[in-house]
Amino acid sequence: MPLDPKQERRADYASTRARADGAWIARVVEGSPAWEAGLEPGMRVDTVNGQPMEDIITWRWEADGSVAELEVFDPADGEEYLCELEREPGQDWGVEFTDVLFDGIRTCVNACQFCFMAMLPKEARASLMLRDDDYRLSFLQGNFVTLTNVSDADVERIISCRLEPMNVSIHAVSPEVRVPLIGRRAMRGMEVLERLCDAGIEVHGQIVLCAGINDGAELERTLAWVEAHPQVTSLAIVPLGYTKYSTRFSSSFSEDPQASRAVVRMLEPYQQRARRTLGITRFQLSDEFYLDADLPIPAADTYDGYPQFYDGIGMLRYFLDEVEELRRTRSDELRETARALARHGRHALLVCGEAAYGVYGELCRAWGACAEGVAPIEPRAIRNDYYGGDVNVTGLIVAQDLLAQLPADLHDALVVLPDVMFNFDKLTLDGASQADVVAELESRGGAVAFATPSPPDLLEAVREAATVARRSWSS
Repeated sequence: MPLDPKQERRADYASTRARADGAWIARVVEGSPAWEAGLEPGMRVDTVNGQPMEDIITWRWEADGSVAELEVFDPADGEEYLCELEREPGQDWGVEFTDVLFDGIRTCVNACQFCFMAMLPKEARASLMLRDDDYRLSFLQGNFVTLTNVSDADVERIISCRLEPMNVSIHAVSPEVRVPLIGRRAMRGMEVLERLCDAGIEVHGQIVLCAGINDGAELERTLAWVEAHPQVTSLAIVPLGYTKYSTRFSSSFSEDPQASRAVVRMLEPYQQRARRTLGITRFQLSDEFYLDADLPIPAADTYDGYPQFYDGIGMLRYFLDEVEELRRTRSDELRETARALARHGRHALLVCGEAAYGVYGELCRAWGACAEGVAPIEPRAIRNDYYGGDVNVTGLIVAQDLLAQLPADLHDALVVLPDVMFNFDKLTLDGASQADVVAELESRGGAVAFATPSPPDLLEAVREAATVARRSWSS
């Protein structure tokens, strides 16, 4: 099995933390070259080897040798200082910054018909409305970008610094479809993408598929374009998602199983040719298409090591394979954890979105089989009334839906919440704090645990709670 894709860093679009322009130092490791040179948290690095500090890429590129010359601003006295750092081969500089972008986030200049930000409720906090489209975050954090707002100098920087893979939203290739779908600068994105491919930059592509707009013949044209550009090593095709606040869309592939199956069938010859000629599947559909079409989730080798895991490509397959791994290698833990809960008259509710309910059910059935039927552990899918539409993923669960749909009496329950429903500031998408959610559930008599939506982490969360139960739930 490939490296665990869950360990990849994810961007947090909903953070409420204020961003400060400049390369402000957050931490200096004692005894490091930065510490020896007198750098301290709260200082700002303005240049490295004469180059303005635009982002962490500049730092990594310029400070790659054994010596780095810095211009540093110290707000303690308002003065600018020259500073030279020296290090041994392989030694880290020992300095961390408050952010990875020092000159602000580049935002979107497009008017995509399917933009999710345009389908948010009016009361959504401002940080959720930030439409980033920054090629640097594409390289650093895997964000998808359109390349419509990059300059020629940006293109040269991507090529010369080999900022790859680039994660690029393609969507459509024909001007008559692409421009109405994305906006007036849409063809600039294709021009830049061609230049990057010509330079050999690896690309992970994405298509947001909108029925009647960029599917059918246009999808065929886009697939053919990708097939002719081997630098695009993976292409994710995800269905349009819409909310009840959308003024443009009121349905998608989730309401049309036949249309979903047609997309699956259209991709098959491209996948087969890629496997035959390149040894990879390359053309990959999001999990929703298989769920909507009522088709089996493909095998793990279909996903080529999961390069687009957080675009919803292969999450369900990975989950199911982890269930099987637990069944084979940790059945004793499954059994003992379930029995520990049962001895104290407790049951666990594994909270998930409606899209994940089926695979969570597989985990609970495996748990029950290992415990010989004694497994008071069940999935609890939360319907997304806050966003409505066809939004059904675990990461978009909000506090008001969770609290409205869980029982009022939880005195015998362990509620295992998905940690992905909270951002880095421990807030839900509807603005509730993690502490407030926990307090409400505990006021109903429940115990609360948190886990990443993966079988091993869910087992660990329940096992730890069961260990506590032996101390605090004993009769």
